[in-house]
Amino acid sequence: MQEGAMQGSSVIVKLVDSLAQIPAPEWDACACPEAADGGQPDDPFTTHRFLMALEDSRCVGTGTGWEPHYLTAELEGEVIACAPLYAKAHSQGEYIFDHNWAHAYERAGGRYFPKLQIAVPFTPVTGRRLLTKPGFGMEGRDALMQAAVSIGERNSLSSLHVTFCTEKERLIGAEMGLLPRITQQYHWVNEGYRSFDDFLANLSSRKRKNIRKERVQAQGFGGQIVQVTGDDIKPHHWDAIWAFYQDTGARKWGMPYLTRAFFELAHERLRDDILLVLALDNDVPVAGALNVIGRDALFGRYWGCAGHYPAMHFELCYYQAMDYAIAHGLGRVEAGAQGEHKIARGYLPVQTHSLHWFREPAFSEAVARYLDEERDAVSEDIEILTSFGPFRKANVEEQP
Repeated sequence: MQEGAMQGSSVIVKLVDSLAQIPAPEWDACACPEAADGGQPDDPFTTHRFLMALEDSRCVGTGTGWEPHYLTAELEGEVIACAPLYAKAHSQGEYIFDHNWAHAYERAGGRYFPKLQIAVPFTPVTGRRLLTKPGFGMEGRDALMQAAVSIGERNSLSSLHVTFCTEKERLIGAEMGLLPRITQQYHWVNEGYRSFDDFLANLSSRKRKNIRKERVQAQGFGGQIVQVTGDDIKPHHWDAIWAFYQDTGARKWGMPYLTRAFFELAHERLRDDILLVLALDNDVPVAGALNVIGRDALFGRYWGCAGHYPAMHFELCYYQAMDYAIAHGLGRVEAGAQGEHKIARGYLPVQTHSLHWFREPAFSEAVARYLDEERDAVSEDIEILTSFGPFRKANVEEQP
């Protein structure tokens, strides 16, 4: 793939096909400078260790439809910015869907794939996608974005997509001529709660009673529910999580995205970033949820169950995540894509953002019109769905 050179700039953008060619300290100085103090990164999914685990475990690479082409921007020999760029042979594992665009493009006689994607594979989590070292935000973002578009043009590719970017990146990208898109998912916000009961006190009486009922039902399955992270995670826990993941993935996506090797590398390299919530029956995991720990958020990722346990999904994926966030002072829980059932449990809709560039001007204009209409519809949906939230209405007194 031809690189997109910067014209009239002292910033040099390079394209590499393996993250192994970029030293971890150089990448992480851009991706998670806040973690230099030894704490958790804001976004654990853009760290060198996470992306390298995807690559080493063959979740991405030749034959997967996610071909890595990482971008770095250098100024006087110093890496000041980088981005996880992939050439995509399909639209799977993205969670901001463009299937209709692909069909329309090809019906019109074009070739939609391969396309370019700046993203974290299989991860619907908002975070910076144009990763810049502190003090080089403007130069780094501009260089990366211009280079990515130039790569698309030089290689006659249909499009470039920047998915689950920050709102700031969406605004900057729109100023540069990319098409902004707004979608939605569900987050729970920790309003400084000291306990789960503090959270419940903010709910309407009916919702509060329903959540208490669900927790009693789930916790009364006959075993125990445990939270494990770091060195407390053992290899047999990963065996169970892999089995749960395969079962759920096969039912949701047809074929799971992650390989068994990824979970082995997660134990080796990522276990301090991982929280497993497990339901144990005689010490045997019968259900489990995998979360990733950020500096101020817990990110729910995968769940599975070996049988029928009423309300267990709500307990392991939502309520236990809230418990952990409250106990550790985290500001929010992001429960992943889709699922209006999350609203009744305190997870309210929020905007998510993406950027899109198309090489063909006429197609770009058509998508721009669609996105204008979609943006209004999504904003209206968020307003309506939020009104159905479980929280008490202002000035309404209720008995606990």
